[in-house]
Amino acid sequence: MSHQHWDKVYSTKQPNEVSWTQKIPRTSLDFIHSANLDKGASIIDIGGGDSNLVDFLLDEGYENITVLDISEQGINRAKQRLGSRAAKVNWIVSDITAFSPTTSYDFWHDRAAFHFLTSRPEIEKYVSTARQAVKPGGALVLGTFSDEGPKKCSGLDISQYCEITLTKALQDGFEKIRCFTEDHTTPFNTTQNFLFCLFRRTAINRNSPEIN
Repeated sequence: MSHQHWDKVYSTKQPNEVSWTQKIPRTSLDFIHSANLDKGASIIDIGGGDSNLVDFLLDEGYENITVLDISEQGINRAKQRLGSRAAKVNWIVSDITAFSPTTSYDFWHDRAAFHFLTSRPEIEKYVSTARQAVKPGGALVLGTFSDEGPKKCSGLDISQYCEITLTKALQDGFEKIRCFTEDHTTPFNTTQNFLFCLFRRTAINRNSPEIN
């Protein structure tokens, strides 16, 4: 992926002009709530950009939130929106395939970043990084375009997934808990079909929170 591409997107388009915008990221919040995390649990949002998810997590009192995005422009927009609250968030500007985690996470969330990886080395690097970063027993949620969804996004090719192919991609280190598809209505009233899957990091630590 190219940070120049995404910096241009975030510097030239408003949230109502990009397809991924959600006023309320309800599905993502439902997954996080289902993990029964305490407010100090470490949560990372991969490809978070200027997503509203971080706002809701701060509203709910979560204290250890990281947002990673390839675009500094996207992160700067989120910081501007949050104002003084931005100081409560750990912001990382990085391509996910170049990310070297220095800490571990209870909850890894990715809505619509993973599907931009279209080569086997990129996908394998992502899974390796997630395997390193997610605590044993921790949760990983991926939202990708389904095999009934778009084949491109923001002018870029993407990788479509079904439950079988996404589970296979994550099989080295992650156990599938559940998957479902969901239609996302864009700000310009088109429909995109997403696949969401919840995984648990294997080698479970019995002290980790249960995932429903």
